[in-house]
Amino acid sequence: MEGDFIKINEWLLPLSWIYGLGVRIRNSLFEIGLLKSHSFDVPVISVGNITVGGTGKTPHVEYLIRLLKHKAKVAVLSRGYKRRTKGFIIADRESSTRTIGDEPMQMARKFPEVTVAVDRKRVNGIRKLTDGSTVKDIDVVLLDDAFQHRYVKPGINILLVDYHRLIIYDKLLPAGRLREPLSGKNRADIVIITKCPKNLKPMEFRVITKAMALYPYQHLYFTTLVYDKLQPVFCGEERTLESVGGNTNVLLLTGIASPKQMEVDMEPFAKTITKLAFSDHHRFTRRDIDLINTTFASLPQPKIIVTTEKDATRLVETNGLDEEVRHSIYSLPVRIQFMENQEKFNENIIGYVRKNSRNSILAKTKDDHKSHNRHHSGDRPRTISFRNN
Repeated sequence: MEGDFIKINEWLLPLSWIYGLGVRIRNSLFEIGLLKSHSFDVPVISVGNITVGGTGKTPHVEYLIRLLKHKAKVAVLSRGYKRRTKGFIIADRESSTRTIGDEPMQMARKFPEVTVAVDRKRVNGIRKLTDGSTVKDIDVVLLDDAFQHRYVKPGINILLVDYHRLIIYDKLLPAGRLREPLSGKNRADIVIITKCPKNLKPMEFRVITKAMALYPYQHLYFTTLVYDKLQPVFCGEERTLESVGGNTNVLLLTGIASPKQMEVDMEPFAKTITKLAFSDHHRFTRRDIDLINTTFASLPQPKIIVTTEKDATRLVETNGLDEEVRHSIYSLPVRIQFMENQEKFNENIIGYVRKNSRNSILAKTKDDHKSHNRHHSGDRPRTISFRNN
């Protein structure tokens, strides 16, 4: 059921109150203008959360990439969490998880036609992407994990909420996993309940919708996870989950914040599941590699290793995996699927980009004459709030 992964450390609630006071003061400084939020003259769409841990940000950013990449020139800007570099970097053939981080590396490999960049200072990153000095004619910038980065004022602010950790039942850090008070959800233009069970009943949609208590200007959607074919990390051919069958022993290797849903989804396809769970964005050490080798060797045949796409980007950069492991390890690509109102969501996103983009096909096909006039000084489009669209 919803919220079933939440655990509150009641004894830490006094510290949560102190933490929340600091966050409220910071947010107030933005509201009164002492801290400045920057707007841009290109469409900026932010995807993020207000909780610690995974809510499915990367699959949702990838959905937006697929939606827009044939209609506009897309750039993705991420912080590049746990990279070993600093400053603004655009992904290229020489990039690695050490230089840009694992999630940007994953997207750069999957979407070579899209510009993927990292910069902890998002304002600087957007300026670099849109001033023509590094990349030409970017139409839309997707901000990965930037809901709380208030120095940027996006045109559309998308808040992701894990079905299993609904923010309405959670508490602030350190007692719970909220990074800011529940009122932070009011900044969202779109709220998406992620990782929903595929058999979610209509009554549950209505209960969650009422409990979230959103404003009329906010739009609520529900998504679930679907899996593509298993992809070999080192060698071999792709295979379906069904081909694993119910008689295979699976070593589930994860280094993500919330592996529970993946464990549940793998159960119908495995005889047994042995779990090796590391922390989110974990960088595998020699000891970890030895543990993977020995754990897999101890499993009876038939057997397979299943990992995430994010973990695969780090595993390919490691040394020391046994040959049997290299031939048996597969990544499981994940996509999101809207459970209702997908067309409405798509139309809202595309409509926003169409109205505000400088050069995209969307803008040109809407009105060739207006698109021509937009290049005159004094008539450049600006990023406007989705609430006004």
